[in-house]
Parts: sequence; structure tokens; C-alpha cells
Amino acid sequence: MVKICCIGAGYVGDPTMAVIALKCPDIQVAVVGISVARINAWNSDTLPIYEPGLDDVSAARMIADVAKSNKIVVEKSTVPVKTAEAVEKILTHNSKGINFQILSNPEFLAEGTAISDLFNPDRVLIGGRETLEGKKAIETLRDVYAHWVPMTRIKCTNLWSAELSKLAANGFLAQRISWVNSMSTLCEATGADVSQVSHAVGKDTRIGPNATPEVANYWKQVIKVNDYQKTRFVNRIVSSMFKTVSGKKITILGFAFKKDTGDTRETPAIDVCKGLIGDKAKLSIYDPQVNQDQIQRDLSMKKFDWDHLDAHGLCILTEWDEFRKLDYQKIFDNMQKPAFVFDGRHVVDVEKLRKIGFIVYSIGKPLDDWLKDMSAVV
Repeated sequence: MVKICCIGAGYVGDPTMAVIALKCPDIQVAVVGISVARINAWNSDTLPIYEPGLDDVSAARMIADVAKSNKIVVEKSTVPVKTAEAVEKILTHNSKGINFQILSNPEFLAEGTAISDLFNPDRVLIGGRETLEGKKAIETLRDVYAHWVPMTRIKCTNLWSAELSKLAANGFLAQRISWVNSMSTLCEATGADVSQVSHAVGKDTRIGPNATPEVANYWKQVIKVNDYQKTRFVNRIVSSMFKTVSGKKITILGFAFKKDTGDTRETPAIDVCKGLIGDKAKLSIYDPQVNQDQIQRDLSMKKFDWDHLDAHGLCILTEWDEFRKLDYQKIFDNMQKPAFVFDGRHVVDVEKLRKIGFIVYSIGKPLDDWLKDMSAVV
């Protein structure tokens, strides 16, 4: 019987192993991790992560210590190029005569749709050494995926190409976000709508993967622009509310980095909330899948409220579907006046909320008359 052991019980490892176990009943799957609580949770009815449908060098030393026969080691997490080479060296120097083949099989999952992405991947990338043993290892992993993935979607490359492909994909996604962020500033200044502009530009067949820009310095600027957008959002809130949020209650709707997940890693909500706390705002925070303890750890806060009563402003930081269906008239009636809504995820119907009486700011949308003379100073 083929056996697969996954080291790491997180957002990549467990969903991947769950799908392999379901699709490949002839393969024995095991998952190990350093968190006893997380492993126990996976073995219970209360899963430690939220998914609809459902570190590398130290791991290498662990594998070398326990391996009793030849092994194929698969690298799935996002890692720097040449990490596989480092893992290979560690395994080789601790091999005790055992042969290890290292493969790169990067994940292209989106949290919140991970199970669906695993069931129906647009591509599976497997990279390995271009040796006879390396090619055999690639074929072995390819045969696992072939239980449910069409062979035409399984792409085989050399080891380094697979590692770099994941980083390149992340880079292009960051570039896209950066462009939208930059355009949103211009749209607000001119009365244009960033959603309409993005859609129109996206119809141009010349725009896409037809040209690769210069690398390192360019990506640094992308990161700076994306960070700037979070700062600009905080500044917009502060300037709109009479240039201070000190002592004012602001309700935060959404804390996860995107809907349909409870993951708060890299969520812009952390920076936005810290910026508001820095100006002495009183925050009320709600997310349907992020618990109070996690929010307190991320913000180093001891206590906060969960309601919108008597709030001066409402900030939407995650695009949960339930936020589109809220009774905003009732919310408005229970807020201080003027009542502000700051929509960072294009969730609300801007005109509908303005008719209720809200002063609404939605990134990249034409500005409310109230806001036109109030710049988001940096």
C-alpha cells in the first residue's frame, strides 16, 4: 500500500490530504504537526480552520530521523527558490543510506474555496530532478493526482521552475491588487468608478501575461503601494470624521483576510484596526469565523465590544455575504449622527445607503459630497 505522510496540519496540508484520502482509497494518508491542540481538533468534530466543504528545514531533519526506506519528499508550501536543494542536502547528510527524491508541488489554493480548488484544479504542477530517479518520483505523484485530475492539467517541470512558478503567480496577483489600489485613488479624485474601469481595461486582449516587467525593484514598489492603500483607508476615516476618531466608537465588520475563511494572516484588518487604535478609537469588531481570542492576539487588545450601538462609524473589511444582507436602516437608527460607512471591500449598495442617510466612502467609487473637500491626507 502507498503511504503519504503530510508534515503540517494547516490551511494547505489538511485540506490536501483530506481530498487525497477521499479520492484515493488505496492510499494510506497521515498528517502530523507540532500543535497537539490542532491535531486533536482535526480528529474531532470541530475543525481548527474554516473551509467551505470541508517549517521546511526542521521537517526535513524529522523525515531523515524517522525514515526507514527510500522516500519521496514533496514540498507544497510557498518557499524561496532553491529550498528543495537545502532540504535535499539535509536529507542526504542524514540519510543513513536511504535515497530521497525531492519534488516541488506548489499549492494554488484560495482560502475559502480550497476544497473546490482541490477537487477541480485548473492545473497541478509537479517539479523534480531531471534524473531517472527524479522522473520516476514525478510519475509516482502524478499517478496520485490522476485518480481525479485529468492528465492534461498535470504539468511536470524541473524542480526550480515549479518553485519559482508559485512565487511568480503570487507576484502577479500582488501586481493586480496594486494596480487596482492605484486606480482607486485616481477614480475617487475624478468621479470614476474603479469597478467599471477595471472591467473595461480587462476586456483589452493586449493586457495579460504578454510582458514580464523587471523583477526585484518592481515587486518592492508593488508591496509599498498595497501597504499605502491600508494607510490611506485609515486616513480617509480619520479625516472624514472631523479629523479625529479619538474616543469615537467604530464598528468593524470582518477581520479575516477574505470571506469564507477564518485565517487572519496578512489580513488588512489588522493594520486598519491598529491605525484606528493608534488614534484612540474605540473598536467593536465582528467576524463570523474569527473568534474573540484570535482578534485579541492579533491586536494585542484585552477587550472590545461586539455591537454597533451608538457607533459613529462602520468599517467593512471583509466581503462576507451576510454583510450585504444586513438591515442597514436599523443599524443607521442605532448609530450616532452623522453616521459613516467605510466600505473597503465593495460590499454595500452605496446609493441605497446614502438614501438612508449614511455618509458613505467606498474605495474607488465617486466620493460622497461630504467627503469631496476632505482629502485622505498621508
